[in-house]
Amino acid sequence: MEIMEHIKSLAEEGRLLADAAEAAGPDAPVPTCPDWRVRDLLRHTGMVHRWATAFVAEGHASYHPAEDPPGLDGAELLAWFREGHGLLVAALTGADDALECWTFLPAPSPRAFWARRQAHETTVHRVDAQSAAAGPVAEVAPPFAADGIDELLCGFHAREKSRVRTPEPSVLRVRATDTGDVWTLRLSDRAPRVERSGEGPADCEVSGPAAALYMTLWNRLPDGTPGTAVSVSGDERLARLWRETSAVTW
Repeated sequence: MEIMEHIKSLAEEGRLLADAAEAAGPDAPVPTCPDWRVRDLLRHTGMVHRWATAFVAEGHASYHPAEDPPGLDGAELLAWFREGHGLLVAALTGADDALECWTFLPAPSPRAFWARRQAHETTVHRVDAQSAAAGPVAEVAPPFAADGIDELLCGFHAREKSRVRTPEPSVLRVRATDTGDVWTLRLSDRAPRVERSGEGPADCEVSGPAAALYMTLWNRLPDGTPGTAVSVSGDERLARLWRETSAVTW
């Protein structure tokens, strides 16, 4: 996907997140993040947006910690979130392609990294907000979902930080049935080795439409459950391992 496509998605997903949070109210529980209320979701995502904006707008060449979110609630918290989201969209839109700043996953450029990362960060939390509002949850477009799966598997879980490990070597395959994208994760007692291919045998395959896979792999949907459109074949212990160890934490 192109940078401006990611920025457009970021802009729209942030608006949808804020609208759903407003409809749900700050005290509503977030079913997809059981420990959170909507106020926690707004504080977290708003903090991440302002953290990302600082790298893009100020060009920090090294890691800078995020500032704690303010102790706001209700309408003031929602306004703070909307303001921070707008600042991030504006910073990325106005940034030069030659921008240099700190990043933490491989990308063609820092601007491309931050646009992609924040588009997917915001989309996943938009799903959280809409689940809290108890209304319809907008489906993610298949190409965008496949892009997000790729970032999750080839970016986050190719790092040494990944906890998806097995005592004995195993192969987990992820197949998007509508876009044709396939990823193969070679698991061991080290970080996964991820390949963008479907060659060779696999011990377990998780397959389904890209949008359903996207939500499943981010642990927003149960995999292999009737109605989720995602199926698991082979050694289901590997699918369970993913659910139990793949969470990306702040």
